[in-house]
Amino acid sequence: MLKEAVVENFTNVPEFIANGADRIELCDNLAVGGTTVSPGVAVITIKYCHDKNVKVMSMIRPRGGNFNYSKEEIEMMKKDLVHLKELGTDGVVFGCLNDTGWIDEEAMLTLLDLAKGLEVTFHMAFDQISSENQFKAIDWLVKNGVSRILTHGGPSNTNIEDNLGRLKEYIDYADGRIIILPGGGITNKNLDLIISALNVSEAHGTKIVG
Repeated sequence: MLKEAVVENFTNVPEFIANGADRIELCDNLAVGGTTVSPGVAVITIKYCHDKNVKVMSMIRPRGGNFNYSKEEIEMMKKDLVHLKELGTDGVVFGCLNDTGWIDEEAMLTLLDLAKGLEVTFHMAFDQISSENQFKAIDWLVKNGVSRILTHGGPSNTNIEDNLGRLKEYIDYADGRIIILPGGGITNKNLDLIISALNVSEAHGTKIVG
């Protein structure tokens, strides 16, 4: 079972790894759902994690708020992605939507091209896609080489335990073509329940190792 611990900067990384985190999602500003860290934080964190044989997934997000980004913001994301790739991140985490609530295909394809050679997680922007389009979105992300989808299975203000049915639908539909990574409210206390209910091999959370 792979436990992906979400961190804000470097502060808790040593503790989380010591407590059993198998992979780190590296963010700043968790109060707004996570944004891109500074270069200095990235350098130190990636080196520390790699010395411990732990992979790092780096958030590519220029601000909090919605996932409909301007041309300038996409340029920021491109530069951040290239820089983090040069620093040795194992993967990147991003998601772009358009003003209709569908995937911003042009922006995503540009970023995916720059991310070649890295693992890519499409983050909880997925939960902002309309329920009737989410299965089509899974197909699009599979087709374009995304490694996994991070999802709460419902609105962020719901308990993940109440979304297990929907998460199971995603997992069954994905059918091994892409990893469905449950997250948002998973802790060391409910982790076993989530694993048992969904039969997943990866889970994600800020408190997943305590």
